[in-house]
Amino acid sequence: MKLWVLRHGEAVPYGSCPDSERELTDHGRKEVLNSAAHLIGQPLTAIYASPYLRAQQTAQIVREALGFEPEIRTVEWLTPEVDPDKVTDQLVSVSNVLLVSHNPLVGNLLSYLQHGAGYPPEKVSTAGLAELESPELLIGSMNLNSLKHP
Repeated sequence: MKLWVLRHGEAVPYGSCPDSERELTDHGRKEVLNSAAHLIGQPLTAIYASPYLRAQQTAQIVREALGFEPEIRTVEWLTPEVDPDKVTDQLVSVSNVLLVSHNPLVGNLLSYLQHGAGYPPEKVSTAGLAELESPELLIGSMNLNSLKHP
């Protein structure tokens, strides 16, 4: 099983509008395009994204860059403050998917999948892309193949 986790690109500053409505900056769009290039040729089966605007924009940029035909799957379990356990519950029967989300969830999820509970979160910049792999989804036992920052 492969899993890619992408943090949204740079967004307008926090406090300029409701958090869920913050959109990508021009720089953020460029960051996402750089990260999307690492997904070319990968066997993606689905793209799941947070309903927040910046994550939706990020997922759409990736989808268009890859020519990925299936629609983006918008899910509440990828919003910033969700517990990593809730995410892993949703991943039991999937493989080769891209998750587009936010910190602190992204950093916490990457740490949880690699090491289990109680470890500090991974540091992930905007549009940071992680690739994890394991024969099956076992918390604390996935290998981090790469963590690329634009």
